[in-house]
Amino acid sequence: MAGPPRETPLGIVLAGVGREVSRAFDDALSAAGGSLPTWLVLLALRRHPGASQRELAAGVGIQGATLTHHLNAMEEGGLVTRRRDPANRRVHIVELTPQGEAAFHRLREAAATFDRGLRAGLGEAEVHTLRLLLAKLQANVRDPGTAEVGSGTASPAATAAPHLPAGAEDAGSCP
Repeated sequence: MAGPPRETPLGIVLAGVGREVSRAFDDALSAAGGSLPTWLVLLALRRHPGASQRELAAGVGIQGATLTHHLNAMEEGGLVTRRRDPANRRVHIVELTPQGEAAFHRLREAAATFDRGLRAGLGEAEVHTLRLLLAKLQANVRDPGTAEVGSGTASPAATAAPHLPAGAEDAGSCP
């Protein structure tokens, strides 16, 4: 019978680091008056002004009903407006208000500051390597058959950046 592992399994380490980073990022966004869902919606609207709710849901990776909940709160807070598309009355167009634009800039600065702190002590080559390694781990989880066992390599698809909503990977370079 095998004893306990000699070192903590990578999945446990990664899950713990992910939770800690996620909590810290949530705290940074909260201190700037926002949340992760709010930041992702604002970011998507800056990249795609006048997007429909369906387009936003797809771009942000939030289910339609959950997005509606967030949009309701954002609309009540004066960050966005929704209107029916005159060409298709079933479609709701979402737009930033001036308050939403200001919130975007506050949250962008909070996200960029957080990212700089997260990268502290890491060189660009290390950040690049980390992105590649995270992509390989993600590919291994998505399709365990794509990794070449023992070779330390994964399929070409595994070298892409881990999936994040468009633009979330580099908050500092937002429009």
